Amino acid sequence: MNQPTLKRTLATLLGGTLGAMVWSASAEDLLQIYHEAVANDPTLAAARANWEATQEVGPQALANLLPSVSLSGVANQQNYWERLHSDPKITFSTRYPNYNYTVSAAQPLFRKQNLVAYDQAKQTIGQSDYVLASAQQDLIVRVSQAYFDVLLAQFTIELTESQKAAVSENLAQAKRNFEVGTATITDTNDAQAKYDQIVAQELSVQNDLDNKIATLRAIIGRAPKELRRVGGRFEPELPAPNALDPWVERSLHDNLQVRIAQSNYDIAVLEVDRQRAGHYPTLDLVASFNQGYAGASASTAATAPLAFDSRLGIVGLQLNVPLYLGGSIESKVRQAVANLESSRQNLEAARRAAQLSTQTAFTGVTSGFAQIKALEQALTSAQVSYDSTKVGLEVGVRTNLDVLNQQQQVYQTRFNLAQAYYNFVINRLRLKQAVGTLSESDLEEVNRNLRG
Repeated sequence: MNQPTLKRTLATLLGGTLGAMVWSASAEDLLQIYHEAVANDPTLAAARANWEATQEVGPQALANLLPSVSLSGVANQQNYWERLHSDPKITFSTRYPNYNYTVSAAQPLFRKQNLVAYDQAKQTIGQSDYVLASAQQDLIVRVSQAYFDVLLAQFTIELTESQKAAVSENLAQAKRNFEVGTATITDTNDAQAKYDQIVAQELSVQNDLDNKIATLRAIIGRAPKELRRVGGRFEPELPAPNALDPWVERSLHDNLQVRIAQSNYDIAVLEVDRQRAGHYPTLDLVASFNQGYAGASASTAATAPLAFDSRLGIVGLQLNVPLYLGGSIESKVRQAVANLESSRQNLEAARRAAQLSTQTAFTGVTSGFAQIKALEQALTSAQVSYDSTKVGLEVGVRTNLDVLNQQQQVYQTRFNLAQAYYNFVINRLRLKQAVGTLSESDLEEVNRNLRG
């Protein structure tokens, strides 16, 4: 098979132009599906909501460093009755209103724990950006994987249908040759067995397509329409730089899961400081103003109605020195130190996981590139061998089973090549995800290859 013929074969393989099939210009592409997922994926929506909630941690922590003012008031009606058992008996009966209100204000002057908590809040807000970005990158990979899984399942069905048609033709030819005595019943039986096997395979591949569509529907919230195929001009490229160590080095610092774990470690360090600050004294500037009124209406032989107003203002410093709290502060410090060690180990685990995912994705890209080139050559060889086997059958040096087996080899190689292309694309995205740089622009680059 010459080079132009090979390119046409690959275009057929990846573009889905089997037979006279023509895909509508209104077919949805990868970027459209991704935008649909951004709007409807519940996992990303939950991540956005969590991000918005985390932004409020800062104002709440800052509030503990700012003045606080409160107003409290009381309004009641009091009834008082008393009898003295004297001679003669004396009875007091009083009913009077009682009103008072208090305005209190406090300004923390020194509260070490609140200062550290504010630093923790800023770390938490910064971490939330990494968490949201990680969810966005994960969505890119999930959408791409689901998208190409559907394409591969559709291509498998098309290959199965094409193979079924070819085997059916071989079966009919074998039957005709047997009827005229130029072939044995063995050729007919072989073709019939191969045909029955493909019929059974049709059910399996259709079920696989349904499952892949269901997976994509779970992300975008609806059944996808017709999906655009990869164009025949798609050319795989090796990563730049084409060396593992630089990618691993970047992942150890820029991988989003590493950054999240690093933030957790930094927050845990501050938590140790915050708990130790429980030993420190606190100093507040306090002020309050109280105004009250009470009126009385007394009914006795010796008393008269009474009423009074009162005002009380206070301004001063309030110092609190913790002397002994039952060992609770020491216990909280030990707990924070243990949590710090846990965060340190989680950070190390995140770095190792980033290194592993980077190496796996890098190897997937480089080996996938080599595999694509090898499968392209294998497809050429398989096609040539298939054509030669058919000629051999015509001249009597090959059997119908040989033709069927070689035909199966051609279809299997075509499937392997399509799968290698899709895996290559996904591994490129995973490699960029591993180093924390995956973005919508990478998806746009992949999407441009769907327009061929």
